[in-house]
Amino acid sequence: MALLMRGVFRQFDSFLFMTVSEKLRVEPRRCVRALRRRPVKVLYPETEVAGKLQAVQSIKAPKVSVEKNSSPISRGAERPPGYETKKQSHGPSATTSHRVYEVLGETPELRYKKANPLDKRLGKVITIAKSRKFRDQHGKILLEGRRLIIDALSSGAMLNTLFFSTVDQLKEFPQEKLKRANLIKVKFEDIRTWSDLVTPQGFMAIFSKPDHSKMTYPSMKLKHAFPLSLICDNIRDPGNLGTILRSAAGAGGSKVLLTKGCVDVWEPKVLRAAMGAHFRIPVIANLAWEEIPNYLPSTITVHVADSCSRPPESQPQPRKATLSKQKMHYEEDEDSDSDSDMDRFTLPDVEAQLYHENWANGECAVVIGGETHGLSLEALQLSETTRGRRLIIPMVPGMDSLNSAVAASILIFEGKRQHNLKAKQEELKPHCQLP
Repeated sequence: MALLMRGVFRQFDSFLFMTVSEKLRVEPRRCVRALRRRPVKVLYPETEVAGKLQAVQSIKAPKVSVEKNSSPISRGAERPPGYETKKQSHGPSATTSHRVYEVLGETPELRYKKANPLDKRLGKVITIAKSRKFRDQHGKILLEGRRLIIDALSSGAMLNTLFFSTVDQLKEFPQEKLKRANLIKVKFEDIRTWSDLVTPQGFMAIFSKPDHSKMTYPSMKLKHAFPLSLICDNIRDPGNLGTILRSAAGAGGSKVLLTKGCVDVWEPKVLRAAMGAHFRIPVIANLAWEEIPNYLPSTITVHVADSCSRPPESQPQPRKATLSKQKMHYEEDEDSDSDSDMDRFTLPDVEAQLYHENWANGECAVVIGGETHGLSLEALQLSETTRGRRLIIPMVPGMDSLNSAVAASILIFEGKRQHNLKAKQEELKPHCQLP
């Protein structure tokens, strides 16, 4: 037994010796391997990234001394055109300032800010700018596309911020007006994400809301203008309002007035449908009916676009109107309920006529009602006061009415045709007189 235990202890001592020697032989290798490993990267929250990064860079950044005449481009030396300083980004930062040393017309230098991938200003700005509450409170609008931005700059609108994807695109805009704005370069993918267009062009701009009295309109438009104003009454569809503005600008109308209850004229859908008409014809929005006569001449005649498709001779007369809180309902005399508690009154006496008959004599205006509520009582009263007419566009039986934008376009260009015809007749009068 003693011999057996002695043999066990000998084996145990040899095992201990091997273990210690193995540790002494392996431990230095582990230390060397640990020194070769990369340190663990610490990820901070987005709110603390900027502060942590600046602190680390201020500690680890080595001081580099620049010798005089050591290189052709030294500190304080004049940089040649086309030279751009490249800075290696070590982490996320708010913005990085750059200079573009290119000859762009008369402005050899433009400054812009480059947004890094974690910069979320573009999404926040566009989301806020698309709300009507923000546009009304801060007086800012959002424009997208090269043509729309150029039209706004040409009319005198004030540019605040321009988001673009490539530097070469800045050559397409007036350089003097870009120097006063805040230019931010972002990735094209970011613009495509927040754009409402199918094929975005890489431009999104924030403008101050234009004032019609301070804007300059194209001289060609003023040359071919004719005295026809358009009054939009409860036009709530953005596509219809944009089409009406585009038709009014294309025909050379005088101005467009929008009553309270219409859709916001600076909504992105209205801007896309109008195709730059906001900057080619004066548009005055959010007006009460008591304020509309202040924007019209005293000798003007106001006509209304009647939604009835029947000719004037086939309409039953007389009619009465019942006014509710939001809508006016027309009733025949024999169908009226005498027990109703609602107030009844006779509609303003406005004579009806077909749209192609003579009505565009001198200065005139046309009221276009919305498809939901139609013409308001104030519109009929204004037409009666100015001795206007109810203009009817006849259609085949079974059709109630036309789209408000289509009806407005027909009346606008018909008024232009009558105005041009009368102007030609007046020119020929002196030549037709007998001696």
